[in-house]
Amino acid sequence: MKLSIPENFILGAASSAWQTEGWKGKKEGQDSYPDSWYKNEKFVWHNGYGPAVATNFMEQYQEDVDLMKEIGLTHYRTSINWSRFFTDYENLIVDEDYAGHIDDVINALLEANVEPMLCLEHYELPVYLSEKYDGWSSRKVVDLYAGYAKIAFERYGDRVKQWFTFNEPIVPQTRIYLDAIRWPHEQNTKKWMLWNYHKALASAQAVKAYRSLGLEGRVGCVLNPEMVYARSDSKEDKKAAEMYDLFYNRVFFDPMVKGKYSSELIALCTTFDIYFNPDDNDLSIISENTLDFLGINQYYPKRVKAPRYEWNKTTPFHPEMFFENFDLPGKKMNDSRGWEIYPKIVYDMAHYLKDNYGDIPWLITENGMGRENEEAYMDDLGTVNDSYRIDFIKQHIKWLLKAVEEGSSCEGYMLWAFTDCVSPMNAFKNRYGLIRIELERKKNAFEKKNQRNGMDQLFKTGY
Repeated sequence: MKLSIPENFILGAASSAWQTEGWKGKKEGQDSYPDSWYKNEKFVWHNGYGPAVATNFMEQYQEDVDLMKEIGLTHYRTSINWSRFFTDYENLIVDEDYAGHIDDVINALLEANVEPMLCLEHYELPVYLSEKYDGWSSRKVVDLYAGYAKIAFERYGDRVKQWFTFNEPIVPQTRIYLDAIRWPHEQNTKKWMLWNYHKALASAQAVKAYRSLGLEGRVGCVLNPEMVYARSDSKEDKKAAEMYDLFYNRVFFDPMVKGKYSSELIALCTTFDIYFNPDDNDLSIISENTLDFLGINQYYPKRVKAPRYEWNKTTPFHPEMFFENFDLPGKKMNDSRGWEIYPKIVYDMAHYLKDNYGDIPWLITENGMGRENEEAYMDDLGTVNDSYRIDFIKQHIKWLLKAVEEGSSCEGYMLWAFTDCVSPMNAFKNRYGLIRIELERKKNAFEKKNQRNGMDQLFKTGY
């Protein structure tokens, strides 16, 4: 079966600032959350490789853009590093050196006929705001973020027409405060829910700021909903899937697309004392400033079943009260990553969005295949014969185009990632890139440059 790719269908790739830039030129006090996590728990990052060097996009962006042009990408999504964009986060004093770098990247992309798509926050919450205000726990940070967003729109909105308020806004607080598996490992379910709410509000504030400027473009948010499947069609298993969807997917979909939270979620938050107590004015902002479009990150399905045991009432509330994970026998796996491979998720997600959120425009903003020990697939010329990745991409695009033929409002597909890049903890263990990064050559080049530039201590931190 052959499926045609619609005209103007986005075929792009994605990354983020902190996963590619490195610390070249970063000033004292400009740490983001991943920088601080890396400094405090370097041992959990594979081979100790973190954001200090990353792929050195700060200096080598033109080389990457030239490769994007050669490959034929239509779009490239990355982020502005909020923590590096300012020298003063409360008075919003812009770091002109870094802001100039963003200008240069945008201009290089446009010159290469690659459309830039910029995200305002890809986990890059400034450490300063974490230490002073406890990050997204504070309503003050929402307003500071809105101010940052407006400045970014004013500076770059003449050239950048597609914006995202956040990438995967649920992820940091889920890993840190709900499951406590990332530094600083604070289990606090109420804070988890408050961060969810404040990010939804901040997103609406950014949308409001964008529209106030009368710019010709649109604002979305990159979400990472998991296409959730019940083990069976029993009412108990189906309820487990509904509850997972409510707490992990609809918690952002509903306020960002519909402009309101579901009454069921509010009732459960109240019952279990994790309600975020919004004021009426903020709820109005959410209601009146819904997204123009959605970015959807999709990698693997989520399978659940009804819980078999009563929840331990002496432990903090967790949505796992309502479901258990289900391990599907015989599933196809990416053993390197521990993730199930099920390409139909993009088709099912297309129908989920249409059924629940109408015809809001959307695109796949991340999908990809990470492989450990990729060198085993390398030929004598140094080319990685990644037929496994080609098949993975082909199968996902096939299902996506089938959904488009059936009337989905999906506008495109973006691969994670353009180059291999640093991922939390995983570092470069699993390779995702269209372009391979040779770490040893890059490391050696940095060591030589460090000796010339007297920056040895900076990059010793990175290895």
